[in-house]
Amino acid sequence: MTFQDILLMRHELLLSVLMLLILIIDLMLTGESRKSMIPVSLALFLGVVIIGFLPASEGSIFGGMYKTNGTTLLMKNILNIATLIVFLQSAAWLKKEENNQKLAEFFILILSTLIGMNLMISSGDFLMFYIGLETATIPLAALAAYTHHQTRSAEAGIKLILSSALSSGILLYGISMIYGTTGSVYFSEVAAKWSNEPLNIMAFIFFFSGMAFKISLVPFHLWTADVYEGAPVNVTSYLSVVSKGSAAFVLMTVLYTVFPAMVEHWQTVLYVIAVLTMTIGNLFALRQKNMKRFLAFSSIAQAGFILLGIIGASSLGMTTTIFFVLTYVFTNLAAFGVVSAISNETGKENMDDYNGLYHTNPKLSLLLMLALFSLAGIPPVAGFFGKFFLFASAASQSFYWLVFIAVVNATISLYYYLLPVKAIFINKNENPIPAFKSDVYTRTGLIIAALGTLLIGLLSISYEYVASLSYGLQ
Repeated sequence: MTFQDILLMRHELLLSVLMLLILIIDLMLTGESRKSMIPVSLALFLGVVIIGFLPASEGSIFGGMYKTNGTTLLMKNILNIATLIVFLQSAAWLKKEENNQKLAEFFILILSTLIGMNLMISSGDFLMFYIGLETATIPLAALAAYTHHQTRSAEAGIKLILSSALSSGILLYGISMIYGTTGSVYFSEVAAKWSNEPLNIMAFIFFFSGMAFKISLVPFHLWTADVYEGAPVNVTSYLSVVSKGSAAFVLMTVLYTVFPAMVEHWQTVLYVIAVLTMTIGNLFALRQKNMKRFLAFSSIAQAGFILLGIIGASSLGMTTTIFFVLTYVFTNLAAFGVVSAISNETGKENMDDYNGLYHTNPKLSLLLMLALFSLAGIPPVAGFFGKFFLFASAASQSFYWLVFIAVVNATISLYYYLLPVKAIFINKNENPIPAFKSDVYTRTGLIIAALGTLLIGLLSISYEYVASLSYGLQ
């Protein structure tokens, strides 16, 4: 193995080096100087994000256990951008006195999960996949319980580790059955030897069930709302966006790579799960008053929409899924960014607390409205085109009833996404949240999320216009 081969793991190596640097810097800092860890870590991670976009070689190492290509690099760069925004939005919260002694732990835990997610995305066999899965999952439980002095945060960590242990056990049992029936754990060899025998179908069901826990698909979603509500807001945003996005990428890759021989079977499974996830996620979101639980069930419903792209089982399906996750990153982080800023400043997280917010904090109000409109799929923002392309992908494979159900659910979601907007702009409040100004890091994170939501929407309009014009000239 040459040095050039090792560089195929560029993302993972950079993140590992960054973790070591943060550990060394933490040993050198004491007292109030520890807060300088925040700008230093942000600057170093920004360098990692930039390097991630530089041209890179494609290939495989470790006998095919680890593979990289243009698609995997794109997925990793999307996750890097999302993590950078989470770091920026977390700065104000990390500066609080109770977090002063564990600043390095926050960055190290998130970078550890990111390394695991990258390993999953580049995995070429189930062994590397499972190593990446556990590397990503275990630190997430510690992040959920980061403010362990608060009962609900400690409870969230316990619930996450227990549900993750159960799902990992189910998934690992499915992998063991796959190995027992095919004699291999390599994706290419499993795909070549796969036969749709009852034992193979059972192995797939166990594997898919384990992955469904990670993406919060119904009926494997019950842990989501409690963990999201108990964890710190910034950790919740990371769980909702980065963790869910990486799991969607991996599920799509494994289905397309390992199980093409049983595409009709897993399309049926995805069909049923997508309908249940969209519908139940929307119905439960209707009754939520806590903003974190509200966005938790919203993210469950969005996971159902993601399945519309995956079910296409084509290059169009993969493209639309990646595009939707990209729009979801900016949109959801814009919403969570506003909730985080308000929670850090006032400690308020209920929807009723947002009554009359526009009169005191008009900029945050407009940004939250933009994010909710995008999540609802209202044009011309990015969320509309993300859902439109997903619907087009599913329709291209003749899943017309599924698209119809998705459109009905998107219509239902309009109602509950407008509830916070009504509270902010219409409901009266004699004592609204007082005016405040966020720190420069939070504002930067919110600006990036807002620009991403707007620019992707505008670029999508341009693309649709050019494509329709070119089609008309043919």
